[in-house]
Amino acid sequence: MSDILTSADVERIATLARLELTAEETARFAQQLTAILAYADQVQQVDTSPAAAPAAAAAPRMREDVPVQSLDRDLVLSQAPAADRAAGLFKVPRVIGS
Repeated sequence: MSDILTSADVERIATLARLELTAEETARFAQQLTAILAYADQVQQVDTSPAAAPAAAAAPRMREDVPVQSLDRDLVLSQAPAADRAAGLFKVPRVIGS
């Protein structure tokens, strides 16, 4: 179980972060940070041992690897806005060092 953060704790954290907080903000953040720490405690109590993992996650289902016909290179290059058909390459705009 996490401890309750006091206004003094929040003020100390704010000082380290170089933040200026009003008294209202300090009280609100103390409540919110305490709730966050309590939730983190709950998360840490979750059983994450391998035995707790669902059976489906242990053996992923994959489709059969079947070779299929790919697209015709000449047809694809003919439909590209810029291509070097002789080299079989697409031309793209420069994006690095432009």
